[in-house]
Amino acid sequence: MLILGTHMSIAHGLGKTADNALKMQANTMQIFSRNPRGSNFRKPEIAEIEHFQTIRAEHHWGPLLAHAPYTMNLASPQQAVYEFACTVIREDIVRMDDLGMENIVLHPGSHTGCGVSVGIKNIIAGLNQAISGKEQITVLLETMSGKGTEIGATFEQLKTIRDGLYHPERVGICLDTCHIFAAGYDIVNDLDGVLEQFDRVLGLELLHAIHLNDSMMPFASHKDRHATIGDGQIGLDCLLRVIQHPALKALPFYLETPLDDAGHQQEIAMIRDLLDDWEL
Repeated sequence: MLILGTHMSIAHGLGKTADNALKMQANTMQIFSRNPRGSNFRKPEIAEIEHFQTIRAEHHWGPLLAHAPYTMNLASPQQAVYEFACTVIREDIVRMDDLGMENIVLHPGSHTGCGVSVGIKNIIAGLNQAISGKEQITVLLETMSGKGTEIGATFEQLKTIRDGLYHPERVGICLDTCHIFAAGYDIVNDLDGVLEQFDRVLGLELLHAIHLNDSMMPFASHKDRHATIGDGQIGLDCLLRVIQHPALKALPFYLETPLDDAGHQQEIAMIRDLLDDWEL
């Protein structure tokens, strides 16, 4: 069974967000752990949490994903920026774990001039102070496009981060199709080869989630611009092959395409219809 959802706003509460996801024919969803471009968060009321939990249980949803805010930079050499990031990820791991979210994903960070090696050391220290090893939630490092001084555009960098952690067993990977295509991994012409490389460097068992996005920008551009499914440089055929690949098909897929809720509902329906035709 395809586990497919999209990124959802929880501005109107977790329960209403879950209701909206059901209308979209989604059986999972991604939410931000707090304001994606700030620091504030709203504590959900008990009633909305209960409604949210009832929906996910009754409809047998797949693993849910929280996304850490974009304002968080664990690689930063600037003390105030780094301390903010450490506080945010430490708090959000606890809050999302309390909600029963299976995974929380984060952008590893940008070194902003201090260098990849120093940036990775900062990321490792930031995650080590945030992950106790006792939580149920899994922290996911996202594959990145490599724009600017961004860390995480190679599988080797992600491995170096994970290898430095006190509790690597609590850390996995979220693969973003737009990001790895922009980073120079040719999923269009050599999907099997890319996954073999991932398995060789990191291990496919560490892959917990897929961000399913097309790319506005060309291959190896190192630019992060998501496109709707089938309307970008990756293309519909490749993305359907990603969903159906034996190594990936059991994973949850999350759309982060530039659409509103109505557009995402149509996109989810299109993907499900195309896969039904594929299987006939």
